[in-house]
Amino acid sequence: MKVTSMTFKEGQEFKIRVKPKDDCEAFAINIGHDQDNIALHFNPRFDSAGDTNVIVCNSQSGGSWMDEQREDIFPFTRGEESKFYINFTSDTFYIKLPDDSMMHFPNRLGDVKYNYFTVSGGAKIIGFKIK
Repeated sequence: MKVTSMTFKEGQEFKIRVKPKDDCEAFAINIGHDQDNIALHFNPRFDSAGDTNVIVCNSQSGGSWMDEQREDIFPFTRGEESKFYINFTSDTFYIKLPDDSMMHFPNRLGDVKYNYFTVSGGAKIIGFKIK
């Protein structure tokens, strides 16, 4: 799924509800300007690319990936719906995970407004809302 006309601004909350498929290896949510300029690549991996039950975050600028950040907290379960929340400032993305734990990831692009959103991989989007 790709949304290119959505506006997500600093101070707003992005609520996402997903249901990973029973055979989900990984899914990814990207927030940024376009496919080559992604401020937040949020990638929970059940069993993918040599990783098991880890969340990998990254950024992409001008088509080049930066350094990955890995989080060992993994509150996602295959076949079960989860919801999480993303907020951001010009410095940091704040991600409230389904178990209410918090992740922080630097806003490496430093912008206060993004309008590009994609979801890929083995999860179904149940819904999302920006408020």
